Amino acid sequence: MAEPYLTIKNTIEHETEVRRSRFICAIAPVETEEAAREFIAERRRRYADATHNCTAYVIGPDLRKADDDGEPGGTAGTPMLEMLTRRGFADVVAVVTRYFGGVLLGAGGLARAYGGAVGETLDRAESVEMVPATVAAVTIDHAHAGRLENDLRASPYPLRGVDYGARVTFEVAVACDAMPGFEEWLATATAGRADVRSGGTTHLARARGRTAPR
Repeated sequence: MAEPYLTIKNTIEHETEVRRSRFICAIAPVETEEAAREFIAERRRRYADATHNCTAYVIGPDLRKADDDGEPGGTAGTPMLEMLTRRGFADVVAVVTRYFGGVLLGAGGLARAYGGAVGETLDRAESVEMVPATVAAVTIDHAHAGRLENDLRASPYPLRGVDYGARVTFEVAVACDAMPGFEEWLATATAGRADVRSGGTTHLARARGRTAPR
């Protein structure tokens, strides 16, 4: 079963200094590896004169990558990645730009500096809890579809698509722990005229005590 995780709402940047070295950390929400790579490329273009631009990203439950960009192996990208995963974040990319200040930090100092830069930036980010959700297919006759569509759009259940066939099918995302309540709501809203079946899975952002579309 899919697990909940955290992501961030917007791109955020924060700068720290360790023994005269500047560490500029930027973290952004991303949903694909391509988006992560594009963000990394943009940061490297912006700070092309930096000593290093080290990176880490987590996409979904399984894709995790890190790059030390010339720092000693395991002293930059790895602690950055570990900070993201230890804090429970996914669908995020982090880039830490370093301007060397003339003082060597050593392997332990580098790991603390890079991991700490990510941690301090996460502390300043607006985090969003992503919870497992079911993609439900709701079908109803055409005569009652218009009213149901209006009700769905006004409800806390994100409407992802509509298909007009012999019957109208609405694709709705419902948090897994909210399915019983959704089925009860649907039965009441349609006087039992609609049919519902569960399809694939996704995640929804939980906000202000309920789930909301990301």
